[in-house]
Amino acid sequence: MNGKRTRIYEGKAKILYEGPEPGTVIVHFKDDATAFDGTKKDVIDGKGVLNQRISDYMFQRLNEMGMPTHYIRSLNMREQLVRSVEIIPLEIVVRNVAAGSLAKRLGLEEGSALPRSIIECYYKNDKLHDPMVNEEHITAFGWATPMEMDDIMHMSIRINDFLSGLFLGIGIRLVDFKLEFGRFVENDMMRVVLADEISPDNCRLWDMRNNNAKLDKDVFRRDLGSLVDAYHEVARRLGIIQEGETPVRSRPKLVKSDT
Repeated sequence: MNGKRTRIYEGKAKILYEGPEPGTVIVHFKDDATAFDGTKKDVIDGKGVLNQRISDYMFQRLNEMGMPTHYIRSLNMREQLVRSVEIIPLEIVVRNVAAGSLAKRLGLEEGSALPRSIIECYYKNDKLHDPMVNEEHITAFGWATPMEMDDIMHMSIRINDFLSGLFLGIGIRLVDFKLEFGRFVENDMMRVVLADEISPDNCRLWDMRNNNAKLDKDVFRRDLGSLVDAYHEVARRLGIIQEGETPVRSRPKLVKSDT
């Protein structure tokens, strides 16, 4: 994308710019890696490209199965065009295996099977460290309506079924993952759609072919090796990157934006 662009927002892993048409946004995937509420940071060449390509693939597949999403199309290796939505201030975490904060909170052995998939909700607020909330909190404070929560839970279950099967087919266990949703008006009706991204940044992925080796951001959190190599392996198994293709490690110069 050439020319001057207006930056709307910059987060830990992405920059949002005004899109070329009303009601659209350009999402630029950065190489920044953060963990532990931003206390651990690094810039890892190629991470943004891999996340964009993996997320692009996931959203295309979800759109094909009729899942409502904000995704329109990929623009280049680092950027996507999406619908402009009002983000619902919740992180929806779907857990299939005990790991991370759930294992610590309940004293479970990491990797132990759960009786069934568990869906948790967290209030998106960095200052409060994204506290866990329940549906009573969500509806009482107006973060989402009961009908919106029904849609969110139904979509989360469908997405989990789809992603679990997809990853299982390539020898990867989907341990848990985070989703975000947004709302926008279509034909005078408010719709809830899947937003943000689906990539190894917000999925916990274990390699079933290699003793549950980590293929997600835990590689960065726990200093387990090369994050780009782990993400590259996920992309390779998904067929997004061909055998022998080298991850893109150079970062293009960003166009100066209006502020």
